[in-house]
Amino acid sequence: MTRPLKDKSAALITIVMMAAMLASCTVTQNVTDTKDMSYIYNPARSVYSPFITVYNEGAESSVMNISILRGELYFSEANPEGVPMASVLVSVRIFNNTMGGALADTATFKYDIRKDEVGGAYSVRIPLNTREGSAYTAEIKIIDLIRQRTNQTFVDFERTGPYSGLNYKIRDHFSKNEIFSRVLRRDQYINVLSPSLRPDTLWFFYYKAVTQIPPPPSTILPEITVAPEPEVIVPLVYSDTLPVMFPGEGIYLISVDSLIREGLILYNFGPDHPNMTSPETMIPPLAYLATPQEMEVMLTAENQKMALDNFWLDRTGSIDRSKELIRIWYNRTLFANYYFSSYKAGWLTDRGMIYIMYGPPDKVYKNAEGESWGYKKPPVKSRWGSRYTYEDQYLWFNFRKQKSVFSENDFVLNRAGTPVSYWDIAVARWREGKVFRLDNPEELQ
Repeated sequence: MTRPLKDKSAALITIVMMAAMLASCTVTQNVTDTKDMSYIYNPARSVYSPFITVYNEGAESSVMNISILRGELYFSEANPEGVPMASVLVSVRIFNNTMGGALADTATFKYDIRKDEVGGAYSVRIPLNTREGSAYTAEIKIIDLIRQRTNQTFVDFERTGPYSGLNYKIRDHFSKNEIFSRVLRRDQYINVLSPSLRPDTLWFFYYKAVTQIPPPPSTILPEITVAPEPEVIVPLVYSDTLPVMFPGEGIYLISVDSLIREGLILYNFGPDHPNMTSPETMIPPLAYLATPQEMEVMLTAENQKMALDNFWLDRTGSIDRSKELIRIWYNRTLFANYYFSSYKAGWLTDRGMIYIMYGPPDKVYKNAEGESWGYKKPPVKSRWGSRYTYEDQYLWFNFRKQKSVFSENDFVLNRAGTPVSYWDIAVARWREGKVFRLDNPEELQ
């Protein structure tokens, strides 16, 4: 009768000892961070990539237009009609930044979308209450009710009066469909509509494209911005059926007054923006990695594709590894163009530069003044006697929102607040044929 008791005692002692050992080795748990918005810049966590515009319909009303690509909608026949149908819930909240971020209006709509009724995209109109002289941030949630997945994005806009760009709409000249993107192709003909202003003349101001890459994070230099005066000014008699095309790369400001530099802003970022599929557009973003001599060789090569391939092969020594590195680099460039384009292509912005080199941020905090991005560093191990903890630490990049006539999406990196960025290490790793990861302890050695 005594043996079972001994076995139980031994088992109990073993359990107590294991519990004591586990208690002496504590690791901090990841608590859900409700303020973290890193998902908005992570395509792996995004269901949709919508195009969003805002148009002023009246003195106290605006309309938000949201366009979802057909290929991103999920259609199912599991419905009473037995036909392919998507089901989407759109929820919008707008906050008045002029009044300290107070909630100004909300709207929620459900859409059951038949596949045979959708062309290239599905568009919805959301009415909102807004007022002149106020700046807003809109929080847009698009919920796929079938897959139970949510996409959240944010849009800033400001009602500045009769000359505001929110008083214009554009449509395709041939199809007459409204165009939601403000980035136009070289051969795209559009009509400019401004029914609320009813102008006699539209004035077109052309500014050269900004093509200089931003300096590294720890280098303090003035921001490269748009030239203060336009290169060309062209007046055209207003007509909502007049076909207009913008062949040259650059920025186009459309105003109803020759003396007012405010109005509709349109961009031409080149032949294949936001994608990069030709050597002509794939080479320039390599300026973050390549030496000036290497850039000169690629840009002046008779066969630019071969020069581009050789650059990546020199990094890896392997065709397969080069393909993988190219895929990651240009996927990041694509999404930098999608997320961060302002008056210059997204890959040329401060946020685009950080996104391409370091990848999607692990933490994102937003407010009316700007954004903070955090990249996780190797955890720090602290020990007191037999007890130790792991603490997560981050490298932070802080971006300040700039007020600009040419874009509501202009953010500038606070370089003075980023004395240590590991930029040189990141460049070195990419040049060694490796994707730089800050959370790898070996990277910082």
